[in-house]
Amino acid sequence: MKPVDLHHGSASEVGHVRKINEDSFLVAPPVFVVADGMGGHSGGDVASRIVVEEFARLAEEGYDPQRGAEVVAETLSRAQVRILQYAEAQRGTHPRWHAGTTCVAAVLVEDQQHTLWMLVNLGDSRIYRFNDGTLDQVSVDHSVVQELIEAGEITPEEAAVHPERHVITRALGSPDGVAPDFFLLPLAAAERLLLCSDGISGMIEDAVIEDILERIHDPRDAADALVQAALDAGGRDNATAVVVDVVGLVHDDSYDSERQLASLEDKLGARP
Repeated sequence: MKPVDLHHGSASEVGHVRKINEDSFLVAPPVFVVADGMGGHSGGDVASRIVVEEFARLAEEGYDPQRGAEVVAETLSRAQVRILQYAEAQRGTHPRWHAGTTCVAAVLVEDQQHTLWMLVNLGDSRIYRFNDGTLDQVSVDHSVVQELIEAGEITPEEAAVHPERHVITRALGSPDGVAPDFFLLPLAAAERLLLCSDGISGMIEDAVIEDILERIHDPRDAADALVQAALDAGGRDNATAVVVDVVGLVHDDSYDSERQLASLEDKLGARP
């Protein structure tokens, strides 16, 4: 794969309410991950750590950048198997025990000689891109409130205070299996990426995130500032942010998200 100059920063805090940090993250260029565990101590924290371990293995052993979609899908499948096996062992003594985790990841891949971001999402952790001073959410939350928004039953403002706003519809560790969303982004379409748990996006508005990413140029300081802003806003959840900058970009206005997603789904066999 062609070398890409990446600058990055990361930060994670337990917050003011939780006793443990169930978030895990990975910064291992060209692989970046945030996982938000569910299930408490020895549950959510283990599940999120398993995801990070599997992606760390991917980064350490290397991968074929032309097979990015398949490689990431295989990595998620290995994590799913390990989480389910761990859960089964725990239920031998604790029948009501459970564990799961969200996952967002950014991995560099190649397609037709171009280097791209392969982005993947499961759950309500988020991936944002920041380009030309504008913040856009790339991932789509797998949550009850997102489904209600798409059905026209509630507004995004109502979703922010809805009693089921933390209920997710997809996660690793779910017996329903793994059904991630994939996205492809040209590097020039994402000068800066943010991967974060909902301890960030659920505590501070997108306008605040955009302002921080606009003002603070060093990705390490930006990640710290995002986590601190979430803590200052109440810190009701674990807060984790990974900020990745692509250095020396040439702008490309040809990005077509629908075409890229359709192409990727064809590769994965999701379309006839």
